[in-house]
Amino acid sequence: MATLVLLRHGQSQWNLENRFTGWTDVPLTDAGRDEARRAGEALKSRGFSFTKAYTSDLVRAQETLDIVLGVLGQEGIPIVRDQALNERHYGDLQGLNKAETAEKYGAEQVHIWRRSYDVPPPGDKGESLKDTAARTLPYFDEYIMKDLTGGETILVSAHGNSLRSIVMELDKLSKEEVLELNIGTGIPLIYEIDSGGSVVSKEIIEP
Repeated sequence: MATLVLLRHGQSQWNLENRFTGWTDVPLTDAGRDEARRAGEALKSRGFSFTKAYTSDLVRAQETLDIVLGVLGQEGIPIVRDQALNERHYGDLQGLNKAETAEKYGAEQVHIWRRSYDVPPPGDKGESLKDTAARTLPYFDEYIMKDLTGGETILVSAHGNSLRSIVMELDKLSKEEVLELNIGTGIPLIYEIDSGGSVVSKEIIEP
């Protein structure tokens, strides 16, 4: 049996400012660092010992991972960083305030850009959740799931939408069901995975 822990990074500065972040590198806030520490303490209290960690190419996820591993005293484990685990790219919306964008384009249109499955935001690089899943899931299946079917205990520190695509696959959610899925910052999701790659159990820890 293997264990997978999925963790969305702590609150970032642009989360605090209600901005579309995407692939822009912004740091954690003090509150975000506290969320990461609490997540680490929650995992420590349950005796987690990770064999490997994965994170994105963005500093907020990497900083969250560093804090968690520091709390656990497991800074020396192998860490793999890859942009396949990055947040979805918000295209021309990156850096814009969400409320101001809703005033400009209309709340309904912004809701479609944020929460629809296959409608990307404007801009050449803008990604829908479907687009994000198209890069995240092949990577997850090839590398992370391979580790899990080998019996490892894996921690993934990533982002709301890259993690939503992974949870969609693990929980076998439809594209309608995943639209209602919200992954909170700094809240570990714990999966037990059998040697065939099937989910045996799932638990959400509220630090």
